[in-house]
Amino acid sequence: MWNKVLSCGIVISMILSICTGCGKQIDNSEDVGQAADSASASAVEANTENSVSGTTWPTTLTNSVHNSAAPDWIEYNQLIFNIKNTTDYKEREAMMHRAEDILMSTGAVVPLYYYNDPYLQKASIDGIYSSLFGTKYFMYAKGCTDNILRVSLSSDPTYLDPALNSSVDGACLVANTFAGLYTYNADGECIPALADEANPYEVSEDGLNYTFHLKKDLKWSDGSPLTASDFVYSWNRAVTPSVNADYAYMFSNFAGYDDGKVKAKAVDDTTLTFTLTSPCAYILDLMAFPIFFPVHQPSVEAADPDGVNPGAWAEHVGFVASGAFTLQLWEPGNRMVYVKNPYFYDAENVSVDELVFVLTSDEEVIFSQYKNGEIDFADSVPTDEIAGFISSSDPEFHIDPNLGTYYFAFNVNSHLFDGKTSMQASAMRRAIGLLVDRSYIVEKIGQTGQTIATSFIPEGMLDGNGGVFKANDDSYSFPDSSSTGYYPAEKTDATIQEAKALLEEAGYTFDSEGKLSQDTPIAFEFLTNDSQSHVLVAEAIKRDLAEIGIEMTIVKQEWSTFLQNRKDGNYDVAREGWLADFNDPINMLEMFITDSGNNDPQFGREPYVEEE
Repeated sequence: MWNKVLSCGIVISMILSICTGCGKQIDNSEDVGQAADSASASAVEANTENSVSGTTWPTTLTNSVHNSAAPDWIEYNQLIFNIKNTTDYKEREAMMHRAEDILMSTGAVVPLYYYNDPYLQKASIDGIYSSLFGTKYFMYAKGCTDNILRVSLSSDPTYLDPALNSSVDGACLVANTFAGLYTYNADGECIPALADEANPYEVSEDGLNYTFHLKKDLKWSDGSPLTASDFVYSWNRAVTPSVNADYAYMFSNFAGYDDGKVKAKAVDDTTLTFTLTSPCAYILDLMAFPIFFPVHQPSVEAADPDGVNPGAWAEHVGFVASGAFTLQLWEPGNRMVYVKNPYFYDAENVSVDELVFVLTSDEEVIFSQYKNGEIDFADSVPTDEIAGFISSSDPEFHIDPNLGTYYFAFNVNSHLFDGKTSMQASAMRRAIGLLVDRSYIVEKIGQTGQTIATSFIPEGMLDGNGGVFKANDDSYSFPDSSSTGYYPAEKTDATIQEAKALLEEAGYTFDSEGKLSQDTPIAFEFLTNDSQSHVLVAEAIKRDLAEIGIEMTIVKQEWSTFLQNRKDGNYDVAREGWLADFNDPINMLEMFITDSGNNDPQFGREPYVEEE
C-alpha cells in the first residue's frame, strides 16, 4: 500500500527510533495497532498496589531506552495512534482512559485545579466574547471610546504565525488577525468563517472525504485573492519537519501522499477537498484551530527564502493577514496596535477601528491601568483584589467557564531522578503530588470558584461516546473513585503518610521528626513565569513540600525564556496550564506523544544537553 498515511508516518518513524535499541521493528500500521492492543492487555494484567488513601495506581512502568529513570513511552504513543484511527467509539473511550492511566501513573503531570476565566471589562463595553478554550474575540466590541479598544496582554508574543503559536495569549492575537474555515460565535457554536455559510461542506458516507466550499471573492489584507490553494499550501507547510510546528500532530489522522504532503486539493478557487484516515467527530473544531488557518505564501517565502526562520514573515508590522485586524505598530515591551482590515470577510460588522494591546505581565500594573481608564479590558486580576470584587458583586468583574487544567510538570529526564528506576522516579513524583494542598491554592490564591483537579482531563469534557469523560461508570472507575480522579481532593494526614511511604519505596529515609534525613535529601528548582498568581502558587507548593524537608527553589523567568526552557526540557519542575483546543480528551492526551511540540515532560525523548 503506497498511498501513505500521515498519522502512520509520524507514529511509525517515532516508534522505529525508539525501538531500534530494543531490537524490535514495527513497519506498518497494522502492526502498530496489534502492538498497542498487546501492550494494553499485558499492562492491565500488571500488579498494582493499594495506597494509604485507597487509590490504586493503574499501571507499572518500564524504563526508557534513553534514560532508565524515565518511563518507556512506546505503549502511550501507540495508544494515541489507535485512538485517532478507530471507528469503535466505545473502545476509543476505553483507550483514552488507558492513556490517562499511563500518563498519571508517571506522576510527571500533577493537576492542581480546573480553569475558569476571571477578567475585568468596562461596563460601557459589550460584544467581547471568549470560547471555552480561552480565546478572546474583540472585533465585535461596542461602546469603545473613538472605536478604540485597549486591552492587556501579558507580554510580547513569541510567534504571530498561526502555524507556530502555542500560547493562549498568542491564540488571542491569531484569532483577531487570521481566519479559518470555521470560527466560534458568542454562544460557543462552531460556525462558518471563510467557509460559505450557505453551503459550507460535504462529507462522504464513510466520513473520510470532505469537500469545503469557500466564500466567493475572499481577499488577504493586501487585497490579493485568498483561495483554496492557500489552504493546501498552508497545511503542507504546517507538517513540514523544518517548520517544526508544535501542533503538527493535529494532522496525524489526515491521509497523506508518498512525499509527506497532506492529501488535500484545491479543485478550484473556492473548493477544497481532503481525506482523513478515520472519521473525526471534531473536524469542524479543527477547522477553527489556528494551525489549519491559511497563511500568505508570497510573504512567507519572501521573508524566509532559506527556510531557517519560518515565522519571520509575521515578525514585523504590516504582515499580510486574513482576519479582522492587521498589525500597524509594535513597540516591544510596551504595546501593539492593530487596525481594522477592510478586506476581512465580515468587515461590515467589525465595530472596532483600532485594537491596542498593552504589553506587561505585572498584574498590579495592569490593574492600575484598568482603574485609571488606560485600558478597557484586563485579562488578569491581582489575587489581593479578587475577594473585594466578589463581595461587592462588581458588574465589571467577570468569571467565564473554561475547559482546561492548571498543573505542574516534572521533566522525566531531570537529574533529580538520577540513579532511580522509572518506578522509583514515578513514586517520587506521585509523593510530591500528594503533598500539595490544592484547597489552599483554590481558595486563597485562585478565589474565583476553580474546582480542585484530581485528573488531567478536566471535568465537563465530553468522552466522544455520548457522555462525560470524568465520571465513574460500569465500564470504568477512576483509581481514586471518591475524587473521580487519581489524587484525593483534600490533603490529609493519610495523604502525607502515603507520600512518605512512596518516597521510602524510592529509597529515601526519614529522621525522628518525620523529615527527610540528611543522607537522602531532595532539592530541585521550580520554574515559573513572573506573574504574581503563578509565583504565589509556587510559594504555596514550596511550603507544602518543606513540611517533610523537601527543598524547592523558585526560579522566575520572563515569558519567552520560560516557554523555551520548558519546551527544551531545560528544567526540573515547571508550572503548566493547558486549555483544550476542542472538546474531546484526545486533545489533552495527544500533546504528550514523543514527537509533540507540547511534550514538555519530555516523554520518550533523550535528555536535554545544554549547549556550551
